Amino acid sequence: MLIGYGEDSHRLAAGRRLVLGGVEIAAERGAVAHSDGDALLHALTDALLSSLALGDIGALFPDDDAENRARPSTDFLERALAEVRERGYEPQQLRAVVVLDRPRLGPYREAIQSRLSELLGLEPALVGLTFKTSEGLAPDHVQARAVVTLVRRGG
Repeated sequence: MLIGYGEDSHRLAAGRRLVLGGVEIAAERGAVAHSDGDALLHALTDALLSSLALGDIGALFPDDDAENRARPSTDFLERALAEVRERGYEPQQLRAVVVLDRPRLGPYREAIQSRLSELLGLEPALVGLTFKTSEGLAPDHVQARAVVTLVRRGG
């Protein structure tokens, strides 16, 4: 078994979309980013890459590349999953924490968990999500952390 860890954060601003775990969240402010700014998928992508010492999301998708402008973060995740699977591994489980003061994410838990399950090919029970606020310490950002375990296929 291998373990990977990743984290990501983005500043929030009015007039931007907020996407987390591949799900659009109704919010007054969204992530300022070169891509769609999905901090949860960015953290998960880095966790997958780190599990096999494959670098990070920026190495595969540089933020100064025009092709990555507004790119869906599912593209990043799919590429990281392909790298993992090429090396004979499959995701076994995911545990993630998202820190966001507003809006509250509880109403989106099932949708985000379902989307992550679909993207990773896991049962929803193997996708654990924790939502936290910063208690007002960092109200102008979203942050995500992810831990993923991988198992060798057929092993």
